[in-house]
Amino acid sequence: MKPLLSKTTKPFLIFVLIILTISIPVYYFMVDAIWQNELDEHNEIVAEKTSFEFNRMKFSNKDIQRNINLWNQIQPGTSIQKLPFNSYKKDQIFTTEKYKPFSSDKTIERYRTLKKVIYIKNEPYLFTIETNIEETESTVMIIGMITLFFFIMIVTGLFILNRRLSKTIWKPFRKTLDKLKNFNLNTQTIIEFENTDTTEFEELNISLKKLIAQNVSVYKAQKEFTENASHELQTPLAVLKNKLDLLLQDADLTEKQYNIAEDMHKALSRSARINQNLLLLAKIENSQFHHSKIINFDELLTQSIENLQEHLDQKNITLKLGVIQKTSIKGNTSLTEILINNLFLNAIRHTAADGIILFSLQDSVFSVANTGAEKLNEDLLFKRFARLSANNSGSGLGLAIIKEISKSQNWEVKYSFTDQKHLFSVTF
Repeated sequence: MKPLLSKTTKPFLIFVLIILTISIPVYYFMVDAIWQNELDEHNEIVAEKTSFEFNRMKFSNKDIQRNINLWNQIQPGTSIQKLPFNSYKKDQIFTTEKYKPFSSDKTIERYRTLKKVIYIKNEPYLFTIETNIEETESTVMIIGMITLFFFIMIVTGLFILNRRLSKTIWKPFRKTLDKLKNFNLNTQTIIEFENTDTTEFEELNISLKKLIAQNVSVYKAQKEFTENASHELQTPLAVLKNKLDLLLQDADLTEKQYNIAEDMHKALSRSARINQNLLLLAKIENSQFHHSKIINFDELLTQSIENLQEHLDQKNITLKLGVIQKTSIKGNTSLTEILINNLFLNAIRHTAADGIILFSLQDSVFSVANTGAEKLNEDLLFKRFARLSANNSGSGLGLAIIKEISKSQNWEVKYSFTDQKHLFSVTF
């Protein structure tokens, strides 16, 4: 994830860089065209001025020819050649590339050439002038360097300006975000946001305030329902269970009546377990188990094994212990005990008679493996009341409770099936 400032600054920098890259060839061709046009005008002026100066001088034709010959010798970039009378040549302007004839430097350079017919003493002459245009590249280079310099200044200035402005402009948002991070629904306290002169942030604070107030109200209602249901539902279920226990002990019951009462007792016991588990899930989801402390997980595991040994003996299941390290974690003791017992009971319930269960606790990972025939459906694994096997003795909420406990304690629970063994692991 990236901060908002970088998401806006990066596209801006890329855009400016693209524009700068495109501008370089545009600068070159534009300056080159302008430079050539200026040189063409310069060459035209030189040709006209040369013709004017020769015509202005009061020389004989012989003196003029001698001066033209001298001109051709001392002017390497120009030449004047006499044409036959009344011969006509169209003006030519073009670019040539050649070495400097008067220099030891053998670098090929470009020249802008003009061939024009001029008249000296009413006689036609072909005036040729060549002007070096290599200065264009130097000019473009200087312009490019200046542009790059200002580009760097603009980008740097905008970057610094954006960072400083963002700290000021986004300060109310950061304060709102910090208050949301520190908000705890268990405290049932309404957050008071600071006033801001930014319309969008003020609307955000108002909306969040309404949302939090509504959530606190719903949380209170759910918590009250959970507490009331815990008393109102469990009490009648317990009374009914006790009455059925007394009824089952009545010696006057016929066998048919006894079987009906026993079925009712089993259904009622299962209903009581489902009710307890649903109430437990509601409490976990409502964050009513928020007291955390340092727990010796290995000690809780040992106690669970001792308490559930009778269930292992009933199905003749062999319990194998792998590495059991001393492990201290931070969490809620009650929820941790429930997680261990649910994983243990789930393994016992889904292990055939004479099967094997393996426990291990090392490197902050608690693993429970048990023998099985086929892999469980992972899409239904942690869903409530999902039936993963033909065994109907459970409430269908054990794995859902394990998932919610792990989520509430910031642990991670995983399932895999290898070598005909179901493996559940909890990483602290």
